[in-house]
Amino acid sequence: MFVNKAFEAFNTRAACLTAILAFSACAGRSADVAGLDAGNLATLTPGRTAAENALWIETPLEKQFKKGKTVVVADLKGPAQITMIHFAVGVTEVQGKGPLNRDLLLRMYWDGEATPSVECPLVDFFCDPAGLRDRVDSALVNKKRGFNCYFPMPFRKSARVELVYEGPLPAGNQLWSQMPCYSYVMYRTFPKWPKGAELGYFHASWRQESLLLGKVDYVALEAKGKGKFIGWNVTMRNPGNRTGNYPVDQNEKWYIDGEAEPSVELQGIEDSFGFSWGFPKEENMFPLTGWFPFMKGAAAYRWFAQDSISFEKSLKVTIGFGKNESPGFRRDYSKPQNRLQLSSTCYWYQTEPHAPLPVMLSVADRQPDPGVEIKETLPSAEELKKRGVKLQMLAGRPEKEVIFAAPGYAAESKEGFAWANWTGPVYYARADLKEVQIDLKVPAGVAGKVRVFILDSDKHQGGRKETVHIAGKEVGTFDNFVAGKWIEQPLTADDTRDGKVTITATNAREGANAVISIVEWVE
Repeated sequence: MFVNKAFEAFNTRAACLTAILAFSACAGRSADVAGLDAGNLATLTPGRTAAENALWIETPLEKQFKKGKTVVVADLKGPAQITMIHFAVGVTEVQGKGPLNRDLLLRMYWDGEATPSVECPLVDFFCDPAGLRDRVDSALVNKKRGFNCYFPMPFRKSARVELVYEGPLPAGNQLWSQMPCYSYVMYRTFPKWPKGAELGYFHASWRQESLLLGKVDYVALEAKGKGKFIGWNVTMRNPGNRTGNYPVDQNEKWYIDGEAEPSVELQGIEDSFGFSWGFPKEENMFPLTGWFPFMKGAAAYRWFAQDSISFEKSLKVTIGFGKNESPGFRRDYSKPQNRLQLSSTCYWYQTEPHAPLPVMLSVADRQPDPGVEIKETLPSAEELKKRGVKLQMLAGRPEKEVIFAAPGYAAESKEGFAWANWTGPVYYARADLKEVQIDLKVPAGVAGKVRVFILDSDKHQGGRKETVHIAGKEVGTFDNFVAGKWIEQPLTADDTRDGKVTITATNAREGANAVISIVEWVE
């Protein structure tokens, strides 16, 4: 009875301070905030609270990174339950010289087991992927000049919590200054482990993979045994895309006890984390759900406090496109240039023994893919002037589309989305399923020539086909322009008498789209 009460009571921390204040105000009455019960705070339970310190200069040398690259920060005897773990950020981070990254692993072992039940980069365990965040606010983990977690972690015989540094620095003062400089593990002892207590052991596992999501789902977890899934954090990126475009239409799937079809399948990755129509522009961190930008992609977390996903034999968790989703997603994200990188930390409770966690990636492979930077050489204004160019627009280019405009000239995209995910020197375009429209502003009554460059670099849907109009004149219908094609149309003073020239490319092949990559006005 006591263990169950202690386990329930500790969940109150996740209700945040408002829950505690609400409970205190109603003296003895149960408070329910965000679905988490705070009523057990007044229960006087047997046992003792204790803490084990490590890493700081007051602790023995073997518990500091001055002596070794592996430090056991807590070695506890049961029966007991860990109630909070704290790591202070290192001296280097406080001085603004760089935060922790994925070089440092957090491992936890229960009851003398040979393989860890928890193995994650420390920063990712605290919903801080790759250590790039200054602040994290959630019900069960947070960060601000310190990492804190509040998962209840019961154990019968023993618990070992350790940090393992796998980076290039040797043990010593420099490493000590870079690592967390202090830690404590709070725990509460039990008089005995009661018969019939169904308490699971805490587990957490991190993964990262680059893959073509149109061909194969990302696997976040494969657990065996009896337990329940209580939360995760996930990152999603398209490292090869300069604009950071990544899909949000993939589904999150929980396969319970070996089933062929998932019992739980949430449609849309942003919806599964509590948002919709893509992630919002600004980051949001709520107690149970949240998201923030991550290296031109997204990071999000969710705690399944009221709706943990139970399993009797096994659980498999994946991310991928749904069976009834538009086939265009599988097609587009099967292309080599659309290789996505996902990472995840899953948190769950289960009975022991557990299936071995995946082999941890090397330090180098844990780091986020920086992406392939596309090098481009832009023409100078002088070079363009020598060719008689008065206006040049690189349509769809993310940094800047109009790179040169003489006085009286301008260009604006009216229809078509920006695309910047091809390889090669021209990696950009304005595209649309129906029609791309670009309007030019020129001096009224000026004569000259419009040049339009179209490119079908990825041979979309077997090859694009489009009809181009310039200033109301049909220039022609074009296909087979995988290597690119320049289209030219001379214009008279009468064509520009109102100072406006409209250029359109209309899709002429079902299932494909129309594109325009470069527009020039030449004297």
